[in-house]
Amino acid sequence: MAEIDFYVLDGDPPPEPQQFVCRLLDTVYRRGAEVHVHVADEAAAHRLDEQLWTFAPGAFVPHRVAGVGGRAPVWIDWRAPQRPGEVLLTLTDEVPHFFSGFRRVLELVPGDPAGRTAARARYRFYRERGYPLRQHR
Repeated sequence: MAEIDFYVLDGDPPPEPQQFVCRLLDTVYRRGAEVHVHVADEAAAHRLDEQLWTFAPGAFVPHRVAGVGGRAPVWIDWRAPQRPGEVLLTLTDEVPHFFSGFRRVLELVPGDPAGRTAARARYRFYRERGYPLRQHR
């Protein structure tokens, strides 16, 4: 059964979500995990790709965007993966139908009201189905 981690972006000011995503991916990658990043669409995939190249001087997160050949520990896609994996980072408002094929699912709770509402709905979805939930602030 997948373990679900919610990262609550609190603070004054709260962390910028895309910057937080890049730091989180850097941490997970450095711990040796492979990560499927599920985004809303192709444009979002390319925005994250660009951000991963520029989020911190000297930082490097090996990644690839769907449709680009090769292998990397972090892959960004807006479609379901061909095979389940170790870690899924969800950057969409809906719970992806393929989430249960992953050992861990990472979810963000952004500071804006619409983002919080969507995150609460995802939290309820997982809780009602009995998945183990953790929160990180």
